[in-house]
Amino acid sequence: MSFVVEMNGAQNNGINGNSVHHVSVRTHVSVNPAKLKSHRQRWNVRPSEMSKKTLNPIRAIVDGMKLTPNPEKPMIALSIGDPTVFGNMPTDDTVLQAVKEAIDSHKYNGYAPSVGYQKSREAVANFYSCPEAPLEDKDVILSSGCSQAIELAISVLCNPGDNILVPRPGFSLYKTLAVSMGIQVKHYNLLPEKSWEIDLQHLESLIDDKTACLIVNNPSNPCGSVFSREHQHKILSVASRNCIPILADEIYGDMVFPGCDFQPLAPLSSDVPILSCGGLAKRWLVPGWRMGWILIHDRNYIFGTGIREGLVKLSQRILGPCTVVQGALERILNDTPPEFYQGTISFLKSNSEICYSELSTVPGLNPVMPSGAMYIMAFEYPNFFRIVVTVPEEMMIEACIRIREFCARHYRPRSQDSHELDQ
Repeated sequence: MSFVVEMNGAQNNGINGNSVHHVSVRTHVSVNPAKLKSHRQRWNVRPSEMSKKTLNPIRAIVDGMKLTPNPEKPMIALSIGDPTVFGNMPTDDTVLQAVKEAIDSHKYNGYAPSVGYQKSREAVANFYSCPEAPLEDKDVILSSGCSQAIELAISVLCNPGDNILVPRPGFSLYKTLAVSMGIQVKHYNLLPEKSWEIDLQHLESLIDDKTACLIVNNPSNPCGSVFSREHQHKILSVASRNCIPILADEIYGDMVFPGCDFQPLAPLSSDVPILSCGGLAKRWLVPGWRMGWILIHDRNYIFGTGIREGLVKLSQRILGPCTVVQGALERILNDTPPEFYQGTISFLKSNSEICYSELSTVPGLNPVMPSGAMYIMAFEYPNFFRIVVTVPEEMMIEACIRIREFCARHYRPRSQDSHELDQ
């Protein structure tokens, strides 16, 4: 601390030679700014607003479920879309061998570029490229599963205060991610009487100047529906008229039943830019390996360099997916035999038919026969629930019997409820 003293001397006023002095003091105090801050008297560590806004309803229920199981009835889990739970749907030996060879090579133990190895991105680009929607390695961003691909896509397209359009019913993660980022979620309706096609009029009515992205999920989780080419053209027309980019969640692409045709959205688009999200989890039955990707379709250069650079920067927050799986990716994509895919589809279709047949005659339930993916929807408006059809066949039959018994005990027709209320 330092002081500066200024003395103002007065002239001799003739009073016995004495002078009167007026002294003024100015102080300049050098104080550490940190000491001027208020001192905390107690601990007050609170969760962030982002963490408080984050809720994954499926995981919240399943992870927090605490039930006393019926000793006479082992639990049959129909809630989580993990085809590996019961061990009846293993991946192909070719897939496993590709990973073993990647490990034994000792080439994939270090960090990879944040967007993934170039060779791995080339493999994905070559696998999905077509004349109508050509892809190169620069058009591929590898991610930690399809879920991170969706997160990156939403993050690069949207700012806090923007809104996104998501399907209802739809995958709950879209809302989980958006709300945590301060992004509003607007739900557009799917029509069960039209095999879960989008209500296009309702969709377009939701668009405003804050709409940053339209999410299209095809094949659908949770509905198991597959959109026709004609319907996808209509979706693209809505997006084109309103200049809205599309996030296409196509993780279940090609997991469609015989007689149905999956058409990726990007080859049908003449002008709408699309970020297509996919991964190994479902088709190759390895969700725990966390290998996903974004395919950037921007033939008219609407995204320009900004979106691409944004995706690279966002991917640099972490260093991408498992390098060992990246090292195996080319062989997984190119060498998995067609018989493996066909066997998976055949099993899912058979289980879906069993479930649909059994539940169609249950009072209060109106299942919609799926065309692909791993789910079937059963409902009576306004409520519905999703059934995962990856369980072993005998368990699928037993589950349907239990659902039938439950409905027999608890179901009351609406007309009966209305009559009782009127009384």
